[in-house]
Amino acid sequence: MKIMVIGGGGREDAIIKKISENKNIEKIYALPGNGGIMGEATCVDIGAEEIYKARDFAVKEKIDFAIVAPDDPLAMGAVDILEEAGIKCFGPDKSAAEIESSKVFAKNLMKKYNIPTAEYEVFSEIDSAMEYVKTCKIPIVIKADGLAKGKGVIIAMDRDSAISAIKEIMQDKKFGDSGNEIVVEEFLEGPEVSVLSFTDGKTIVPMISSMDHKRANDGDKGPNTGGMGCIAPNPFYTEEIAKRCLDEIFVPTIDAMNKEGRTFKGCLYFGLMITEDGPKVIEYNCRFGDPETQVVLPLLESDLLEIMIAVREGRLSEDIVKFSKKSACCVVMASGGYPNEYEKGYEIKIGKISDNSIVYIAGAKRKDDKLITNGGRVLGLTAIDDTLEGAVSDAYDNIEKISFKKAYYRKDIGSKALIEAL
Repeated sequence: MKIMVIGGGGREDAIIKKISENKNIEKIYALPGNGGIMGEATCVDIGAEEIYKARDFAVKEKIDFAIVAPDDPLAMGAVDILEEAGIKCFGPDKSAAEIESSKVFAKNLMKKYNIPTAEYEVFSEIDSAMEYVKTCKIPIVIKADGLAKGKGVIIAMDRDSAISAIKEIMQDKKFGDSGNEIVVEEFLEGPEVSVLSFTDGKTIVPMISSMDHKRANDGDKGPNTGGMGCIAPNPFYTEEIAKRCLDEIFVPTIDAMNKEGRTFKGCLYFGLMITEDGPKVIEYNCRFGDPETQVVLPLLESDLLEIMIAVREGRLSEDIVKFSKKSACCVVMASGGYPNEYEKGYEIKIGKISDNSIVYIAGAKRKDDKLITNGGRVLGLTAIDDTLEGAVSDAYDNIEKISFKKAYYRKDIGSKALIEAL
């Protein structure tokens, strides 16, 4: 089989490493891939959002199966365009991908079908949004409606911050047209849980739970990022909570999308908060999360490609999805200054990593046979162990064997989870 993976980050590196275990694969192409992915796939200089170029390449190379990994091409209809050209795909079509590409759509869907989430208001005019935050309960959460590379959510702890956030999004257009509408949402409290799930539109099979660490600095301080690290499983996600999520959130969401004529096939990500009133949805993603993928897929014992093909063909079952009982911890190594201004072009040096660890490359390129930094989040180091404590310890032992100029990583990934686990 010839496989094409659209995307070029750490998530795509993790997907490619996992599907490479399938013995029927003849060749994997990554569009565009990155300097680390080059070791496992042939990188093609076609951007993730250059959908028609990707389609033409797939047809020319007689691709048997395509995996569309990032949010932007999914929202743009990459799966629709590829399928129309006869290329079988893993990923939701454009109408189903709106569950992530429009927060307004997602919130209205949850309200219509009584799926637990935070109370909210939607605004398309800056003046009415400003008036609302002058009297609403504080703190408050302000979200750009559209895609914003995981950075379009601002938690305002006071009214001045709320007003500044609204101006940034709606007036200054920090996230472009994604900020034409905003959601102003009730601030929820409790531990956060990420649950990726496979679904063919009829059956939904949740994967192992995880905990992302979005803030740039230790102690969950600093600006939101695309994710600075992750652990799995999440100790806050108990069997009781998992049952409630399945009954009150996961299945109702799939049913709701079917009723709306937007059958979802692919990986549906549930961003949850376990509040005093029970689990509630913070956000949906229409694809594998990053860096959640880097801790979830190493624990998958089943054949990922076989699962993806089963999803596409509508024959998913729990029997074909098996996870290890082990734990994983991923620590992201970023360029100093990320998620704001940062420098590129520094050589990455990787020492001898232990057998239970994997390096996933995200923002790097090859130059003269050297790996060079080329992004904000440069790489992730994932360690797997029988215990969460062991996985965290091994991840930090191994991340110290990697270096590049102005490298930065959080020192407390998994600390909250460890306290809960103990």
